[in-house]
Amino acid sequence: MSLIGKEVLPFKAQAYRNGDFMEVTEENLKGHWSVVCFYPADFTFVCPTELEDLQEQYPALQELGVEVFSVSRDSHFTHKAWHDTSEAIGKITYTMIGDPAHLLSRNFDVFIEELGQADRGTFIIDPDGVIQAIEINADGIGRDASTLINKIKAAQYVRNNPGEVCPAKWKEGEETLKPSLDLVGKI
Repeated sequence: MSLIGKEVLPFKAQAYRNGDFMEVTEENLKGHWSVVCFYPADFTFVCPTELEDLQEQYPALQELGVEVFSVSRDSHFTHKAWHDTSEAIGKITYTMIGDPAHLLSRNFDVFIEELGQADRGTFIIDPDGVIQAIEINADGIGRDASTLINKIKAAQYVRNNPGEVCPAKWKEGEETLKPSLDLVGKI
């Protein structure tokens, strides 16, 4: 069952951010756009490349009013240890959520039971806490965080311009579509 158009389920989790531990709930995903990025585990191979790439895009995402949250099966303590020992992860300034009980990965339907870890899932969530886009990759396929920029711009445009939709490869400032009977068969 697709989670598109569904509100994020309630949760409470511990997280690490900029030298501090904090509690995060579904309320932290509301009031602004959010990206929630699930990855299998800390101290692995593809994961740090993805999280470092996400950090490189973080300033551009913040300019769009987006907050970023990464999530793995590890505890907030493990996130801190990884942050303190990895050059790539040490750059991260966004919130790293611990999910050792797998509640979030189950809520977002990315939990792999037999492995006890999450798929590589990326979720774009609107200010109302509703999931607008999902990308899920197999474990060996790293994601490119730069693709989030145009997806979020399109999602924001559609939210702010009811009755309009963004075609494939749409870029900010380009023409959109207004679905109507007059448009049927003309694209």
